[in-house]
Amino acid sequence: MIEQALVVQYLRRWQVERANILADRVAACGGAQLPEPVQMDLAAEKDNMPVSPALAENRAIVRALLGASEDVMDRPLYVGSNRLPACLFYVNGMADRTQIMLILEALTSQSRNDPIPPPGGALNLETFQQLIPSATITGVGSMGQVLEALLNGDSVLFVEGLTLALVMPTDGLPKRQPDEPTTEPTVRGPKDGFTESHVENLALIRRRLRDDRLRVEKFTLGTRTHTTVLLVYLLGLAEPGIVNEVRRRVSRIQVDSVLESGYIEELIEDESFTLFPLVKVTERPDVVVAGMLEGKVALITDGTPHVMLMPSTLVAELQAAEDYYDRWPTSSFIRTLRIIYVFIAFLGPATYVAITTYHQELIPTNLLITLITAREGVPFPAVIEALAMELTMEALREAGVRLPKVVGQAISIVGALVIGDSAVQAGLVSPVMVVVVALTAIASFIIPLYAMSLAVRVLRFAFVVLAGVFGFFGIVVGLMALYVHLVSLRSFGVPYLSPMIPPSWGDQRDVAVRVPWWAMRRRPRFMPLGNRSRMGLSNRPHAPERKEGGKPGAATD
Repeated sequence: MIEQALVVQYLRRWQVERANILADRVAACGGAQLPEPVQMDLAAEKDNMPVSPALAENRAIVRALLGASEDVMDRPLYVGSNRLPACLFYVNGMADRTQIMLILEALTSQSRNDPIPPPGGALNLETFQQLIPSATITGVGSMGQVLEALLNGDSVLFVEGLTLALVMPTDGLPKRQPDEPTTEPTVRGPKDGFTESHVENLALIRRRLRDDRLRVEKFTLGTRTHTTVLLVYLLGLAEPGIVNEVRRRVSRIQVDSVLESGYIEELIEDESFTLFPLVKVTERPDVVVAGMLEGKVALITDGTPHVMLMPSTLVAELQAAEDYYDRWPTSSFIRTLRIIYVFIAFLGPATYVAITTYHQELIPTNLLITLITAREGVPFPAVIEALAMELTMEALREAGVRLPKVVGQAISIVGALVIGDSAVQAGLVSPVMVVVVALTAIASFIIPLYAMSLAVRVLRFAFVVLAGVFGFFGIVVGLMALYVHLVSLRSFGVPYLSPMIPPSWGDQRDVAVRVPWWAMRRRPRFMPLGNRSRMGLSNRPHAPERKEGGKPGAATD
């Protein structure tokens, strides 16, 4: 219940012209609930409203600013043996009940035998810090700061006669425990992934990176959501120019809400009109730490498990964390296989359409006879056939994602089999086209990052259309346009095709193949770094030397 008389009294005490105008508007309202225009005007002035020395006025104005919401709890109490009136505010569900009970017990029970100095005398923050040693108390002087603390899950204590509100951290937001990332699973490697809590995500990074040069800067984005965003980088490795550029782009964001990191990604990337992700988005703490050790900068957004890493390159988007955990010959083979299948993913259907429509002379005679026989009776040209099957496959894949996990995977697999077989039996598509589309779908699954997979899937349709209209000439023109587009892209000033274009020969040891760890002694050259040394010169393993008599001795460098 909002006591309008106390709100008016508080505004009159403010003794500012705009406060008197607000007081007149509140006084003219009838009933306990303030009209929406008056509430909006009060909210616009909250940062200028000081904390009143009158406890009743503070309780009334907080209730008025929050619209007498049912989840805003206020607990009146008396502190000290002299029973000084006070009131503890918190938001139910946002604050941890256990911490609230500890604070209340300290304020009521432990202070019962000792008098509290009256305000204006020896009463200060240290007095309450001694009463509540389990909480770090800070004082705020405006109602805007009070509301920000409450909506962050903290508790606020008002004391009669004190012109400061005492804020105590009691953050108890609902959250889940770190679990294996759903979009980046791994066989060998850490199984913990980021959560929706920026505090826990930062702790997961610090757990792996125990370096006192780790720097964390806080931003609050969204005029309504007040989302916390953390800028994280390593001092001495991250180039100051890149850090300043990220800081500048984040600081200039002016939106009313930030519900996911994708909001920020679109507002800070170098080029908006591109399918390719210019910022690496990952759920894995080890990937973020590895990127920061190469001089990259991370952005952690509260409320999402996806952390952004920048600058990013095309090569980085095609690499998986497991490439660095398996043995280097195996990782090199998987990387080469991945690159081959990336080309199959967006050129497979286009190549089939171009050959069967315009370039039959490139097909061996026996295979050509098989294709002609398979396509006999199909009423559509190859390009329409390919587009129809690809669209059907994309619809099934999207349906599998949106359906519940229990039935989603089964529906997508069974649906693809049933529809493919039915289409062949009905003579709508050829069996070869079903094989091509299935192979293309498998190839797109081999791409580690979901954002990169989406870009390849969209490009596939463009190349199918070019192949259906112009044949191989259209594919070549499309590849040339794609190459020019990729060369023109930058990610925070770093060329997107680095280290391939411009070529950096020293960095080729970690592109298509991965050399052993002991051979990667220096950090990437295409990154603007001050410290490029990654490891010493004596890490190459050696077999132990044999002493006389055939007994092994100590290994020597």
